[in-house]
Amino acid sequence: MVYQTSIEVTTRSQGELHDLTNAVVAAVADSDIRTGTVHVFNVGSTAAIGAIEYEPGLLEDLPQLLNRLIPASRAYGHEQTWHDGNGHSHLQATLIGPSLTVPVSEGAPVLGVWQQVFLLECDTKPRTRRVIITVQGD
Repeated sequence: MVYQTSIEVTTRSQGELHDLTNAVVAAVADSDIRTGTVHVFNVGSTAAIGAIEYEPGLLEDLPQLLNRLIPASRAYGHEQTWHDGNGHSHLQATLIGPSLTVPVSEGAPVLGVWQQVFLLECDTKPRTRRVIITVQGD
């Protein structure tokens, strides 16, 4: 059996994280699937999906780390082609990835107590993100 839904997430700035855990839990509950997987996918190349302890320190630490590893720069090939100021945004999002798959057991996502599903905005301007949540299983 497969169930699919989508949500929209409006972001304001680069480095902003959004907790998607409740939406993922709701999609699994709506699916009536007891055992399987739930896949969360961001449509677009400048935001990322992952799992983290969604607490204030890490909400600051993750974007700061990405900005140190992949800082804004006009030297990226993307900047040479498009001149749009977000070459680093594409690279940061690619490093984390556009999706996350979580096991489903007994009708719920299998997440640790301190593990939440997030969307990270990597782009340099506000966006409305479309996130597809697909639940598969029995």
